[in-house]
Amino acid sequence: MATDNRYCVIMAGGAGTRFWPLSRNEKPKQFLDVSDTGKSFIRQTYERFRNIVPEENILIVTSEKYRGLLLQQIPQFDERNILLEPYSRNTAPCIAYATYTLLKRNPLARVVVTPSDHMIADEEAFRKSILDAFEYIEQNDVLMTLGVLPTRPDTNYGYIQACGGKDVYTKNEPMPVKTFTEKPDRNLAQVFIGTGEFFWNSGIFIWRAETIRHEMEKYLPEVTGLFDGWERALGTKIEPDFVARAYTDCLNISIDYGVMEKTDRAWIYPAKFGWTDIGTWESLYNYIPSKDEDGNAVNVDNTLFSGAKDLLVISPDSGKLIAVKGLENYMIVDTEDVLIICPKDDKQFKDFISGIAMPRYEKYR
Repeated sequence: MATDNRYCVIMAGGAGTRFWPLSRNEKPKQFLDVSDTGKSFIRQTYERFRNIVPEENILIVTSEKYRGLLLQQIPQFDERNILLEPYSRNTAPCIAYATYTLLKRNPLARVVVTPSDHMIADEEAFRKSILDAFEYIEQNDVLMTLGVLPTRPDTNYGYIQACGGKDVYTKNEPMPVKTFTEKPDRNLAQVFIGTGEFFWNSGIFIWRAETIRHEMEKYLPEVTGLFDGWERALGTKIEPDFVARAYTDCLNISIDYGVMEKTDRAWIYPAKFGWTDIGTWESLYNYIPSKDEDGNAVNVDNTLFSGAKDLLVISPDSGKLIAVKGLENYMIVDTEDVLIICPKDDKQFKDFISGIAMPRYEKYR
């Protein structure tokens, strides 16, 4: 496969609400250095994939209001490769927009599609997995997703069951997908892991642009139909108006639910490169390796703990003393204008912060 047929689409349009109060409307999670690496998520993702595909073949799909922020963090990025969404409509419309854009530029495009908020432990093993998947889809007309070997019954991830029984964990080759399950409860997740047939759903896909177009038009005509006329509009001065009209009536739907769970072309490639989707505070806690003897993960120098266990403590004010007594499995996030103290369980956090949508809290969103 010619290298210049390989493309990467980075999805970076989300609001990152599950990382509030650090993630805000004006600067969501993908533009933050939440993991304390010195680089934002979007910058790390961009650098990771420019080692896999030609730099000029990387596209970033994000919200119109984040265009300036993106160019501030990646100033060398080609503005022609920024696809601006007028509204957030989940991954299926985002992928439809990117797919039609690539097909107009190169009908032979082979594409890796990725979220912008992943942490990868072994970059070289990750690169090899992506390149191996590219080679496979060149010879086989399938929709490939990377499946991560689970290490715990995590309820924040989706699960994919591979065909092949208990031997799937030992295989290093693509396999057909049997089932998808979105974020099971802990007991079911434990059962999944016990079978030896399930992987975490990484949300990273590799496919031919023409193949995903065909499957989307088959299973999501209510989305793809809104892009009728893309050959004439995309890449021209009428593109912004065309995309705005398409998105106005577009469903809010994921590519997993809209296509991957229905198609007979879904395959999975086992990934063994150390992967974490930093999608929630709970996942950040699980990712942080340096915890004290009581399981507390903190990013501040001054703490006074008594009977405090399994806490996540985040504060940008390095001079502040954080004193906690008798709390377990909580998160404490202290920002300039918001202090939140809440169980770090993702569901409880999500339910709790839903109140931020009330008008009186608008300035804190």
